[in-house]
Amino acid sequence: MSYTFDFSFLENSAPRLLEGLGVTLQLAVAANVMGLVLGFLLCLAVMSPWALLRWPAQLFIEFFRCTPALLQIVWFFYCIPMVFDVFIDPIPLGVLALGLNLTAFNAEAYRAGVQAVPREHLDASTALGLKPWQRTLHVVLPQALRNATPVLMTNGIGTLQQSALVAIVAIADLMYVAKTLATEAYRPLETYSVVALIYFAVSLPIARIAHLVERRQDAAMTR
Repeated sequence: MSYTFDFSFLENSAPRLLEGLGVTLQLAVAANVMGLVLGFLLCLAVMSPWALLRWPAQLFIEFFRCTPALLQIVWFFYCIPMVFDVFIDPIPLGVLALGLNLTAFNAEAYRAGVQAVPREHLDASTALGLKPWQRTLHVVLPQALRNATPVLMTNGIGTLQQSALVAIVAIADLMYVAKTLATEAYRPLETYSVVALIYFAVSLPIARIAHLVERRQDAAMTR
């Protein structure tokens, strides 16, 4: 192997990488907040007894789960301004694309969590005279959120990683900055290796927390 690694050119690039990481975290956090909230609402729509509400929600889920995230991002960035004559700043548009994709996956995680809620709890809340929205808010949501937490956290990590796809539409996230640095210095191996370590360092603690939560839930169920 004749290639010699040289990371010295990255010493002066730390501020640019940190700025790109800040954009990446901004996209990931905002998309996760959006996915957590809309995912539960979409879950309720999918489980609705009304077909006019259930079928569009199911179609939404299948569309975002069965098409590539990269295609969805490109569609949002190029088709929305052209078709609807609506122009949105790049970062909010990136959050929208990533958040709607995550919403579809989180809805399925919530649905599994809702289906795991014991029927006795629902019957008890009905017997206590709770209204449907009270039953959903105080009985279903807390238990569904607890049951779905490991999957939701895993989906959140996936969104952090998928946020790198916005580099293709020139949002200055971590991957876009890395691509720029690699082009400027002609050192793609060093640049992408460092960026991979950054993604790993950010994702690993979340993955470990998700694993611990899952183990605690498994232990609680065996008691």
